[in-house]
Amino acid sequence: MSRPTDDVHTFRAHTTDADLDDLRTRLAAARLPEPETVQRTAPGPRRWDQGVPLADLVAVVDHWRTDYDWRSFEERLDRIGQFRTTIDDVGIHFLHRRSARADATPLIVTHGWPSSVAEFVDVVDELADPGDAGAPAFHVVVPSLPGFGYSDKPATTGWGTEKIASAWVELMRRLGYDTFAAHGGDWGGPITTILGGRFPEHVLGIHTAFATAPPGLSTDGLTAAERGWVEETRHFWRHRAAYAKQQETRPQTIGYSLVDSPVGLLAWILDKFAEWSDTDDSPFETISRDRVLDTVTLYWLTRTGASAARIYYESHNSLDPELRVDVPSAITMYPRNIEKCPRPWAEQRYRQLVRWRSPGTGGHFPALEVPGHFVDDLRNGLAAVLATGR
Repeated sequence: MSRPTDDVHTFRAHTTDADLDDLRTRLAAARLPEPETVQRTAPGPRRWDQGVPLADLVAVVDHWRTDYDWRSFEERLDRIGQFRTTIDDVGIHFLHRRSARADATPLIVTHGWPSSVAEFVDVVDELADPGDAGAPAFHVVVPSLPGFGYSDKPATTGWGTEKIASAWVELMRRLGYDTFAAHGGDWGGPITTILGGRFPEHVLGIHTAFATAPPGLSTDGLTAAERGWVEETRHFWRHRAAYAKQQETRPQTIGYSLVDSPVGLLAWILDKFAEWSDTDDSPFETISRDRVLDTVTLYWLTRTGASAARIYYESHNSLDPELRVDVPSAITMYPRNIEKCPRPWAEQRYRQLVRWRSPGTGGHFPALEVPGHFVDDLRNGLAAVLATGR
């Protein structure tokens, strides 16, 4: 393990009272549309056919304006430990929780969109210092993607998943971690895949909840369940991915609304928490309103609605079809994730697949939806990876 460098600095987030007052003022003055025309009183996913129902949005806006405590979230980030470093002229913010265990393994955890480091705040301590002495422990690093949260907004193009993965290797080196494990979901999935495929000399192994197969594979030989996964994924990209096409092609245009209107930002993000969570109706069946508002408020206060959307412009469909991952890999396919990759397809890219799981519950945000299961699954997956002895 190399020595940490002096290029890493502690960071504390402190929003001014004026910015919080401005947020509440904007929420109180919000102009809202009429109710959706598919009004239904009974809970169910069809209630959301036209997007976030007006009644649900009004309830969250009222809570955000009157009850939500941003200062509590700032304190939680500070307790974990916040830092920044500059890589290729872009400041990178990250959480860093070192384990007390001498046998702990360095682990970098990468979020996606519309998420943030807030997705993992509730699981970092348990990953670093588990109550069970027999469970693996980790020195946990959770960076904010460029353009997200307290990381800088890139001023030039080029910050796609390949460059981010390279920056993560440099980040870990600066922390003294020459070798490390990696986990990611959503955009963190491709970034983690690239880490394992491009940097095997540094990456001990990977765990991902968002595996991506090479394109053009046949459905011949797949089980009926696996064919169902393929059809679900195709249906998602054909009928439910307008948000991705907008951010891939015109992130600046949608960015004006996301940076100017807190209600618009909330609706844009809440829609995905609702659709992508393993729930029957509202995301708040499994995720508290405050946890969703932690991320939405972070986007709002850092004015990163546009800059975060640009990761789609930089990276959509950019994963190298020839990239192969030869380091040990563990994959978990949560049932309500937006993409589910059949194992035979995954094995064409992840060529040392040591653990595969498809649990009965969980969606796109497992660290928030099923945190206990997420921690156990990540531990067990990385234990299998590390047992290969690389």
